[in-house]
Amino acid sequence: MRATAKATFIRIAPRKVQIVLDLIRNKPVEEAMAILKFTPKAACEPLQKLLKSAMANAEMKDMNLSDCYVAECRVDQGPTLKRIRPRAQGRAFRINKKTSHINLVLEEKE
Repeated sequence: MRATAKATFIRIAPRKVQIVLDLIRNKPVEEAMAILKFTPKAACEPLQKLLKSAMANAEMKDMNLSDCYVAECRVDQGPTLKRIRPRAQGRAFRINKKTSHINLVLEEKE
């Protein structure tokens, strides 16, 4: 059985999220939660919420959480917010604020 959770339009760059996702891929749920709790990265907070949501979805499907692991986790780039930063002599520099779409899949071990 599979339990999924999806978070869209998260205001953090996808490459920063990918670093943390590589840490929790194919790990048991309890170990993944501990990794997210003690890793000092900005992406850990939304990923913790997403993992809790996936765990709640697994409980609703009557899956045993002690046998669950992070089977699949993927991040895709969402729309970019384009902002302007004023610079000297009337120029303007563009600032791109990137967003992420994150998918998380939990599976039970056989």
